[in-house]
Amino acid sequence: MTTREKRWAVADLPSLTGRTIVVTGASSGLGTVTARELAHAGAHVVLAVRDLARGSSVATTLPGSTEVRHLDLADLSSVRRFAAEWNGPLDVLVNNAGVMAIPEARTVDGFEMQFGTNHLGPFALTNLLLPHITDRVVTVASNAHRRPGVDIHFDDINFSNSYSPWRAYQQSKLANLLFTRELQRRLTAAGSPVTAHAAHPGYAATNLQGRSGSAVQRVVLAITNRFLAQSDRMGALPTLYAATQSLPGGSYTGPDRRGETRGHPAPAQLSPQARDDIRARRLWELSEELTSVRFPRPRSGGSAA
Repeated sequence: MTTREKRWAVADLPSLTGRTIVVTGASSGLGTVTARELAHAGAHVVLAVRDLARGSSVATTLPGSTEVRHLDLADLSSVRRFAAEWNGPLDVLVNNAGVMAIPEARTVDGFEMQFGTNHLGPFALTNLLLPHITDRVVTVASNAHRRPGVDIHFDDINFSNSYSPWRAYQQSKLANLLFTRELQRRLTAAGSPVTAHAAHPGYAATNLQGRSGSAVQRVVLAITNRFLAQSDRMGALPTLYAATQSLPGGSYTGPDRRGETRGHPAPAQLSPQARDDIRARRLWELSEELTSVRFPRPRSGGSAA
């Protein structure tokens, strides 16, 4: 066995006793694994899910302290209700829930489903919960944001003129990273100790790949899931790392092998578009306009961005 630096794994999770963590989309896939490991480490984990029955069923299989609350990120009234009902401190918010490359659809509020669910819902949820958050926000992105030509379509944000499932998905994942970047800038300007982070799972076998509207794509994804993808347990490692380790604000974590498709947590690469402060601020302002949710004024110290 060759000597090399030890790679971070679930066994390296610190004790999280006394901490409260919300995991969105915790009723399946990476969300369930993330919730399970955080609860096993001692955190009180809130499973924020669309399907309460399914979430409750999953919660019965988890160790430690858990609870289930309803949250539909494709419905801004549900997001507002979830946030309004929150009392007390919240240590970590994990924006995990999302949809991938689905047929064209609209949210309750009329937004393209992937942009609405993957970006606008978490954007609103984070800002509404921010007065309660004490430690950090972790948003699950994707290395799909680095595909050639991926950008934010400000002139047609809802893909009303020409819908592409994959382009819409890639836009939403780039939006996750621009959101994290601008959120960190605003937190720093406000003098807040809260930090913003992003993570991606690489190519992990989850239920997301089974929701494509194309039968051919479903077959291809089933094959690649079987032979190329890493497990959902490995895919959750970057999120767990970002949620628990000492990291600089604005960090981005992904797998360390095979072009960030598999492996253990390590710093991940951002596309030039994801590092663009002008895009980040423009997207933030558009998101405020679309959701009517704004960055909350800090309780103490700093000035609002």
